[in-house]
Amino acid sequence: MSLQETTYAKATERSGLFGRIRPEWFIIGAVVLIVGWLALVPLIFLLWQSFMTPAAGDVPAVFTFGNYVRALTDSSILPLFRNSVVFATGTSCLALVIGTLFAWLNERTNTPFKMMFYAASIVPLVIPSILFTVSWIMMASPQIGLFNLILKNAFGISGPVFDIYSMGGMIWVEGLHYSPIAFLLMSAAFRSMDPSLEESALMSGASIGQIMFRITLKLVWPALIASFFILFIRSIESFEVPALLGMPVGIEVFTSSIYEAIREYPSNVGLASAYAVSLLAIASFGIYFQSKLSNQGSKYSTVTGKGFRPRPFDLGPWRIPAAVLIVAYMVLVIVLPFLVLFWSSLNKYYSVPSWSALHRLSFDAYGKVLAYPMVGQAVWNSALLSLGAATTVMLLTAVVSWIVIRTKLPGRWILDNIASLPMVFPGLVLGLSVMIFYLYLDIGIYGTTWIIFIAYVTRFMPYGIRYNTTSMLQIHKDLEESAAMSGASWSQSFVRIVLPLLKPGLLAGWIYIVVVSIRELSSSVLLYSPGSEVVSIVIWELWQNGQYVELSAFGVMMIIALFVVVMLAQLVGKRFGVKEA
Repeated sequence: MSLQETTYAKATERSGLFGRIRPEWFIIGAVVLIVGWLALVPLIFLLWQSFMTPAAGDVPAVFTFGNYVRALTDSSILPLFRNSVVFATGTSCLALVIGTLFAWLNERTNTPFKMMFYAASIVPLVIPSILFTVSWIMMASPQIGLFNLILKNAFGISGPVFDIYSMGGMIWVEGLHYSPIAFLLMSAAFRSMDPSLEESALMSGASIGQIMFRITLKLVWPALIASFFILFIRSIESFEVPALLGMPVGIEVFTSSIYEAIREYPSNVGLASAYAVSLLAIASFGIYFQSKLSNQGSKYSTVTGKGFRPRPFDLGPWRIPAAVLIVAYMVLVIVLPFLVLFWSSLNKYYSVPSWSALHRLSFDAYGKVLAYPMVGQAVWNSALLSLGAATTVMLLTAVVSWIVIRTKLPGRWILDNIASLPMVFPGLVLGLSVMIFYLYLDIGIYGTTWIIFIAYVTRFMPYGIRYNTTSMLQIHKDLEESAAMSGASWSQSFVRIVLPLLKPGLLAGWIYIVVVSIRELSSSVLLYSPGSEVVSIVIWELWQNGQYVELSAFGVMMIIALFVVVMLAQLVGKRFGVKEA
């Protein structure tokens, strides 16, 4: 041990109030208990409840394997499994094809408008999935769809051309909504890849298409597969699209089956838990293969100590079609969904755009929505929950990251894995497990915003770990050792040195969690009660009640508000030097 480390150890020992038991161990111990409580206890209760019969009146719940027998032998299980896998696989493939194509155009070619496209790629991530789905219902529904009505009036077509209420419609909507995630993931892979092999092939006479399929895509193969599994996991846990597009026509996946089992009377929590455990196993399968692939990706490495500066391929006459493709994509994903919601919000009832309809436009729906008592309460709840959850997650995971990286505690890697465990939980499964646990542990939070707060903190804890760990690795421990040598306690060192240096990662993670918390529906839909609604629940209930005009007005206001939040966050990020962790 060096003299500096010895002095640091003595200084930290002197800072203790109870001999060898230093005050920081109470903080560390509390954090470990909180993380274990949040991540493990609901999972244990979910597994336990999956083996219990539903309690009815004076009949108590008893241990049984019947839930799994029913879930795994019911005639609907094969269609349920097939629908879930087909939906997730189709969504992942569509999003990956779109995202990879535009990432390649943006990073490897001289396509016009590519910088504008990169800046606009964040906009679809701001639009909540339920609003994106509702907008496509208004565009491609067999009855009220804008596209079908235009084709009917223009060409006299009797039947609908587009049917959004189908497996293809579900894949189309979810794939479009997740394509920006694939774009961002694959852009990073293309940007960090040494282009020397591509340039050598180009000098040898290979075409751009040959280079892309025979060299570029093969070099980013690990990133492609990893992105596919990330998208697969996100799709398999999706609730909004299956609920709005699949349930009305009988296309059920695991998430919609869990929701229906909870909402049926009497509520079959045991069966829902069995479905949830099955869904959890599928999600864990995807996580396992993603991590296994990440550990075997070194053979695809092309970045060495030699510097490189990639030169974009000249598409020549294909530049214009590529630019048209980018503009068409932005229209489909950003412009049309927003415009159709805005148009709907100005009508007394939804109707296809026409000259006669222009005379009926008004902003009355916005006034009605703002006058709803539930809306003001929901906005307040969402603001408190998003800000509180983001702050709690980032501070909690900052301590976890310090324990994992700075200490030599045996088994600290277990803490890291436990804190990352909720990433495997689909949102609806997490909501179900939290609901079950706090139904049995009656501490007065069930039916309040506190239970939603706990669900948010648990769900987004892995994201806080990612941001804080990345930033913590960049901070050398010499600064903390110097503070300890000067007589500073652990808490003083952590608050005055570690947290300020973690500021870029802390702020970036905080901003991200605030935005996704406001959008979150799947974790909230089983936990809310009158008075604890959030904005996503307001949209869900407006849709359930058939108040499409009011829903559109509320959706437009929500999208604008979230977009303003993201823009302000970017300005704050530039001010404080926030970088993507």
